[in-house]
Amino acid sequence: MALESIEPLHVIPRVESIDEISALTGQNLRRLRTRRGYSLDRLAKISGVSRAMLGQVETGKSSPTISILWKIAAALDVPCGSLIAQPHDTSLQVLTHAKAKVLSASEGKFQTRALFPYESERKVEFYELRIAPYHTEIAEAHHHGTIENLVVSRGTVEIVAGKHPPQILGEGDAVIFDADVAHSYRNMTSSEAVLYLVSTYVEEVRG
Repeated sequence: MALESIEPLHVIPRVESIDEISALTGQNLRRLRTRRGYSLDRLAKISGVSRAMLGQVETGKSSPTISILWKIAAALDVPCGSLIAQPHDTSLQVLTHAKAKVLSASEGKFQTRALFPYESERKVEFYELRIAPYHTEIAEAHHHGTIENLVVSRGTVEIVAGKHPPQILGEGDAVIFDADVAHSYRNMTSSEAVLYLVSTYVEEVRG
């Protein structure tokens, strides 16, 4: 779900402040990078994100775009959620709406809410997507082998994946596609569209 965006990543906090989430992102990036044995220069070369930006993210001085987060995650071979992970020790967790982390792009016209606890090792991620009326959100190609399974809960949405013809989905319709190509989500209606997304990573993720 690598989202093409040039604006800063907006995390709508329900408990943690944006500064706290930025600090957590920086700590996780440094931990994952050092575990891979990558210098900032090496990670910059692999990810296509500048060394300066990586340094700012690590020190919590910059809020990266969603697109940058996905580029970094792909280079580290981890799910994007690992970069804003907060460890949990309990075997049962209630993910209340009030405490959710909502990622916002395109001036708030596209929002994603994680419906799973962020952890360092995960092969499947589950999200709620909200798309503003008539908005189109473009996603970059994900890591090789990534599969997206989408179901529309409300509205009518056009999905375009790679060279496949556009698919129009109504309420209750679902689609599954290889997400290692550029793809897009377009709300075709005059009210907010709501979708649920399951992203599956084929390879075992090593933290």
